[in-house]
Amino acid sequence: MANYQPNGCSGIADGTDQLLCRIQDPYSGTFHADAFWAALGTSIAVMILITLAFSLMRPRNNIVYAPKVKYADEKHAPPKIGKGIFEWVGPVFRAKESLLVEKTGLDAAVFLRFTKMLRNIFLILSLLGIAVLIPANVIGADKNYVNATNFKGGQSYFVKMTPSYPDPKRHGTLWVHVVAAWAIDMVVAFFLWRNYGSVVRLRRQYFDSPEYLMSLHSRTLLVTDIPPADRTDEGILRLADQVEHTAGLPRAAIGRNVKVLPDMIEEHDEAVRELESVLAKYLKNPDKLPTKRPTMRPSKKYRVNNGSDSVDAIDYLTGRIRELETEIGHVRESIDKRNAMPFGFASYDRIEDAHTVAFAARNKHPQGTTIRLAPKPNDLIWRNLPLSKKQRGWRRFWNNFWIAMLTLVWIAPNALIAIFIANLSNLAAIWPGFKSTYETHQKFWSAVQGIASPALTSLIYLILPIIFRRMSIRSGDATKTSRERHVTTKLYNFFVFNNLIVFSVFSVIYQFVVAVVSNSKIEGAWEAVVKANFFWRLSSSLSTSSYFWVIWLLQRQLGAAADLAQIINLIWTWFCRTFMAPTPRQEIEWTAPPPFDYAVYYNYFLFYATVALCFSTLQPLVLPITALYFAIDLWLKKYLLLYVLITKTESGGQFWRILFNRMVFAVCLANVVMGLVIRGADGGWFKVFFVIPPAFLMLGVKYYCSITFDDQMKYFTKATLKDPETLAEPGKKVRKNDRIASRFGHPALYKPLMTPMVHAKARHVLSQIYRGRLDNSDNVSVAGYSDIAMDPMSQKHPGKTAHFAPPAQREMFEVVPEAKLDFQHFMNRAEFAEALGGNGELYGRPDDLISERSSTPRSFLGRHGSGSGNSSRASSPGAASERSAYGHQRAGSGSPYRSESPYRSRDHSQGDLGQRGRGMYQMDNDSQNRLLHGAQPLGQATPDEEVGREAYGLDRWRTGGSGYVGLPARETDDGGITGYDYYRGRR
Repeated sequence: MANYQPNGCSGIADGTDQLLCRIQDPYSGTFHADAFWAALGTSIAVMILITLAFSLMRPRNNIVYAPKVKYADEKHAPPKIGKGIFEWVGPVFRAKESLLVEKTGLDAAVFLRFTKMLRNIFLILSLLGIAVLIPANVIGADKNYVNATNFKGGQSYFVKMTPSYPDPKRHGTLWVHVVAAWAIDMVVAFFLWRNYGSVVRLRRQYFDSPEYLMSLHSRTLLVTDIPPADRTDEGILRLADQVEHTAGLPRAAIGRNVKVLPDMIEEHDEAVRELESVLAKYLKNPDKLPTKRPTMRPSKKYRVNNGSDSVDAIDYLTGRIRELETEIGHVRESIDKRNAMPFGFASYDRIEDAHTVAFAARNKHPQGTTIRLAPKPNDLIWRNLPLSKKQRGWRRFWNNFWIAMLTLVWIAPNALIAIFIANLSNLAAIWPGFKSTYETHQKFWSAVQGIASPALTSLIYLILPIIFRRMSIRSGDATKTSRERHVTTKLYNFFVFNNLIVFSVFSVIYQFVVAVVSNSKIEGAWEAVVKANFFWRLSSSLSTSSYFWVIWLLQRQLGAAADLAQIINLIWTWFCRTFMAPTPRQEIEWTAPPPFDYAVYYNYFLFYATVALCFSTLQPLVLPITALYFAIDLWLKKYLLLYVLITKTESGGQFWRILFNRMVFAVCLANVVMGLVIRGADGGWFKVFFVIPPAFLMLGVKYYCSITFDDQMKYFTKATLKDPETLAEPGKKVRKNDRIASRFGHPALYKPLMTPMVHAKARHVLSQIYRGRLDNSDNVSVAGYSDIAMDPMSQKHPGKTAHFAPPAQREMFEVVPEAKLDFQHFMNRAEFAEALGGNGELYGRPDDLISERSSTPRSFLGRHGSGSGNSSRASSPGAASERSAYGHQRAGSGSPYRSESPYRSRDHSQGDLGQRGRGMYQMDNDSQNRLLHGAQPLGQATPDEEVGREAYGLDRWRTGGSGYVGLPARETDDGGITGYDYYRGRR
């Protein structure tokens, strides 16, 4: 057994030798018995104090600690809480899973179920660790060696709990580790299997919920990688039929090229926010304006027209906003249906049909396309939908390459933080100039050490998810849900590699290399490798590093309590309001329920579980400590998800599979660590061999759960019976209420533009600081993307359109009274709902709920509350707006765009009425016919709608039939017209 010298670097004088010695043993001096009890006491005491402070502040700060009580609709409002200090405990304790699903959504319920599963796992493993592993390690320890070694601060008691220094005469105790490996794997496998079944049950209930059954995305397919020849509405129908024949005829919508609209709208929003910030600072005291107007340097993109010198910031930004709004209006006018994109959507009348086709398309790629279930409209990342397979492949390759490089590059900073920032005495040992200051002001530097390392690490961990999210978007993720799953996976891989593997074993590799080099000078190379005893060094180093992880896991309790008290949000908002000039938009956003970052917290929980499993036999104390953390955080996170946090993009529990897979990996990694520990303790390879089968047990559980549960989780049904009557009778009529409009449109086509907001206290000086006026009549409406064409109406002149209002009423700014600086008045506005309102379900307005009257998703009926249904600029909540029965707003602020739709026919002949009521994606194959016909005037109906039916029948399937009923036959290149029989019967 090699000699182990704790803190053996104190006698080395040379700085370089000190550095090398500290690298060999970075954990020296970081743990002793007093440190454990101090960390335990401090963590629990501070957590209790923070929880008490929260209990005292909660009744007086509902905007911070219970915003969902105020904003949620009746169905999603959480249970009411009294004003008593501890009256929040009862409702949280009594909240069952069914209530959580209803009030918080399935994603939040799955998160809490996963946390509860981890708590239960580690409670059971804690019994195993305390009752079996610790006694076995103590009995098998070489007490003479441990007692003879100069361990400090009672550390010898904790060393005896590990298998680091086994008695050669008692190697039989290592069989306990073998049995423990089997027990740990079986416990984890049981809970994973059981909870997989429970999540499937929740998922099936989600499929049967009214929200899902009435949603558009539940019956819609997303088709990507469409070849040029099939980029029409009819082409999408042909592709879907090649996969599976269904009784119902879907509605198809090919994607359109929106050109630079998204980039222009993003630039417009940034300019609006920048102008608001400039105005907030300049008008902080409107009765005493600064003598100099604010200035700024134009961006490089616009220095050609504005020069490189500083310009008036208000005039420059208002001019940019005016130019961008005009350009956006022109681009929206120029978009037509001829420039199709390689993606589209197909919506069915029945959910069963859509899911049957999606299930059948799992392994089929007709014409090279990919057909899958469509996500919610607000879940799509539209800029990535047009990417080809080759583009996505290259982007994914480079994304993984840069993440791998970042992971490798971070090794050095991570090691330096672990050695020097976490323990400033190591820095003082190699830096004589700092040593004198450190010894003189040791208490001060001890406080800095306690703050600097966690603060620096936390800051880095806050930045990492942002970096990974942006890289995932660039890698081609089509949905925000898939992006968040990939972010979770990449964060977990980064943490495990850098913060667990490298952090724990890099000193072992260094020691081993140094020992081999030293021994090879007097012995042969192989003899030097054998004498260096790599496995013992690895086992000893892992045991030593386990002390660090014990302390680290104890300190996680503070983070859980800080989340409950919303300390970071409180400090930040107080600082901004006290020392800065927040804009009205910022103050409104501060009152909104913050979104819950699932990727970050899933990564934290997975990482904590992985650490605890890997060190479960090395230092069994990590098991009860981890169980305590999950038991406390389950309770606290339940309150936060019920009363404070919202799910920004509801995925319906789709995180579960990556959680399951990561847990399987964590157990397999723990088995590897257990095998290395047994081998390092001279248990021999025979015992190691018996630790291998449990890993295959976990892989078998994964395979079983995959084939048993995965399809049930993803699909409403895997097959559906064809209706014989529908197939047998050509021209079978279906009620109008059964029709589903496939109106997945790019938000850039209809998204209202942001209006600069200013405080009402500065209303009287606006005319002095703004030296121009934006004429709202220079732009166009986007009514062509809705079902009904309506001109924007004037708020102050009832019965008149905004164009008849006096110019003085068409202002550039939105004046927000102090009493209206609340999310309650803006939660239906597009710019707030997109970032802070989730998908609208919490507030009773799901983004893709199908209208009972028109079977059209609400997003196309001007659902964004305060803004006019046709206006591209949102109106102030100061004036109440009326809505029609169709969901349109009858009164609103004047639109900066002309009311004439870019898709409205220029020829208003009566013979054209039948084609003017179907919006942008008509089913009469607008890709080839009547390209610029748009919205139908209010009160007029198409002939089909008057009957309230649509026709389809057996002709659709017969060879020699007339093609898709309701769609004109496709024109071929040689001018001939063919029906669907050309594609099915003559191949």
